[in-house]
Amino acid sequence: MIEIQPVSTVNATIAVPGSKSLTQRALIAAALADGSSKLIGPLASEDTSYTSKALEQMGIEVERGEDTWTVHGSGGSLKTPEKEIFLGNNGTATRFLTSVAALGHGNFRIDGEERMRERPIRPLMEALQGWGVDIVSVQDTGCPPLQLNSKGLTGGATILPEGKSSQYLSSLLLVAPYAAEPATLEVRGEVLSKPYVAMTLSVMSDFGVSVECNEEFTSFIIPQGSYRAMEYEIEGDASNASYFWAAAAITGGRVTVSNVPVPSLQGDAGLVPLLARMGCDVKRDGGGITLTGRDRLEGITVDMGDMPDVVPTLAVVAAFAHGKTVINNIAHLRIKECDRLSAVLTELGKMGATVEEGQDFMVIHGSGGEGLHGAEIETYNDHRMAMSFAVTGLRVPGVNIHGEGCVAKSFPDFWDRFGMLG
Repeated sequence: MIEIQPVSTVNATIAVPGSKSLTQRALIAAALADGSSKLIGPLASEDTSYTSKALEQMGIEVERGEDTWTVHGSGGSLKTPEKEIFLGNNGTATRFLTSVAALGHGNFRIDGEERMRERPIRPLMEALQGWGVDIVSVQDTGCPPLQLNSKGLTGGATILPEGKSSQYLSSLLLVAPYAAEPATLEVRGEVLSKPYVAMTLSVMSDFGVSVECNEEFTSFIIPQGSYRAMEYEIEGDASNASYFWAAAAITGGRVTVSNVPVPSLQGDAGLVPLLARMGCDVKRDGGGITLTGRDRLEGITVDMGDMPDVVPTLAVVAAFAHGKTVINNIAHLRIKECDRLSAVLTELGKMGATVEEGQDFMVIHGSGGEGLHGAEIETYNDHRMAMSFAVTGLRVPGVNIHGEGCVAKSFPDFWDRFGMLG
């Protein structure tokens, strides 16, 4: 347990670790490239460790230095692992590496922690089956563990039956250039978290493969080819920067995050304009973004379908705003590391906030922070719960975060950097 100490205000310049989303995408592209790539400023965390170690099981050598990782790509040729690939509760890696394993020739088994065994992956399985992949959910739940008898991708046309998780779509796109025939992909239904798909396409393009698609991200033509080895610089993680911007917002202070650029490849940088709508001042500052809070924040209504990972951050800020904040289109929060929609509102309720929960929305009735009190905050072993609720303790005495070590998933030294705000 860690107790957060309140502050009167904050005035700090912070650098955050490299983007987890970009690190994992770049790792896949570099692993499949023909030659050795250097990743500059990658995120070293529990999640990216799972990804790199799984790639090593498939025969990819990853040299992890302090600030630079060298990935010796295999040109798409993979070794069959001697034992199962275990990915903890890393949803991105589980989805990405399922498709990577389909490129191999042999038996691959992919598993994770108990929560990962509850997180759906059937739509990705069905799309891979359309490309000739022999894949089953071992317990017939549509979730891991998964068993693949891999013989490569046939290519041609396949359909992703739903776009609720952009990770399914990104997973398919990343491996499609290595199919035996040129591949096409159709997505049924609404595609959520579109900025993550745009990020995937950007990484693929940087590594030498350009994909043709429509504006809605529902139709893709992926050429055959191979990624080229390169030196790839990874920008700071906007999701992790969100907690520091939120700290400035609720304390009326100032925080500069020095390494999240404008424009950013990361959709979660879109939280900054939302905080501006609530009353904060924002400016570009060198290679980063400075946010300054004000005495009064106002509630807003917003669709967060494209920014699910910063919903907990926005919800926490909303509790310190005046008036109602309505956060819509967030049903996909229920299949994250925990049911984040319910968890966020449960913990805000413990602190005395007035909240409402819907199947795909939440409402926070802000009181400017009045009436909020300390509480024992449960993290549900979810890094984003721990980090977002740490922000509340900067204003409210008696906030104790239980299971604080879960931040290792994406931000191992979070508590040290968060302490700089004091």
